[in-house]
Amino acid sequence: MSELRSRMIRDMTVRGFSPRTHEAYIRAVVGLAKYYRRPPDQLTHDEVQAYLAHLIQERKLAWSSCSQAAHALRFLYPVTLGHERAQFQVPAPRQPQTLPEILSRAEVWRLLNACLRVRDRLLLATTYAAGLRVSEVVHLKVADLDADRMTMRIEQGKGARDRYVPLSPRLLTEWRASWQSAPPRLWLFPNRQGTRPIDITVAQKLYTLTKLRAGIRKQGGIHALRHACATHLLEAGRDIHTVQRLLGHRYVSSTVRYFHLSQGHVLATPSPLDLPEPPAA
Repeated sequence: MSELRSRMIRDMTVRGFSPRTHEAYIRAVVGLAKYYRRPPDQLTHDEVQAYLAHLIQERKLAWSSCSQAAHALRFLYPVTLGHERAQFQVPAPRQPQTLPEILSRAEVWRLLNACLRVRDRLLLATTYAAGLRVSEVVHLKVADLDADRMTMRIEQGKGARDRYVPLSPRLLTEWRASWQSAPPRLWLFPNRQGTRPIDITVAQKLYTLTKLRAGIRKQGGIHALRHACATHLLEAGRDIHTVQRLLGHRYVSSTVRYFHLSQGHVLATPSPLDLPEPPAA
């Protein structure tokens, strides 16, 4: 397995796959080998497809996890092992398409004011102010804040792309106030040892506990702050392409969904029942 692992990592590296993709694909291949207790290069394509069915039917993993395993195996067999016609499939999900519950601006401020520590407030405020993903906010560095240009640099966000987002003047003021008592080092949100960023699960737990303390009952994790940022910007009249670039969406279709959540657009349209009564009536 060690030789096969190194070959697969090499193949992923030359194709520019991110480290997180490396970990996910290797984890999927290891799971396959453990299930059959044989090296993957000794398995038939039918056995591989049967393993994917096992993940769905018996282990009942989420569709996204099964799909990721299929992608990993579709890479391993045709690319690394050179097998032709290795097309492993998982059925498409049949799940209802739901919209997230959006925090109002008043609820966002209740959330921020319910934080017990300055660092907690800064983490949540930074997430909301720039509409960041939780993985992006926890990996922010002090050097990513540019007070001269009033920008924040998001390094290697989703899709392994860098981007710049506006730096809120109010947020910068709060950061500078906190730095008077705790001078900055490398990470904006370091762990207790200061050796690396805090874990994503820590940020998620912080959001959940603060939300309960603020008396907010709406569902969703810290990603709700990113949803709220996009929705509130559209309600304030920002154009959709600006919001698209801010969020780091590759396609504008990913941003259009926020029109359905914005009170300033679809929800502000009056009902036809409330239009003036026609004279003929």
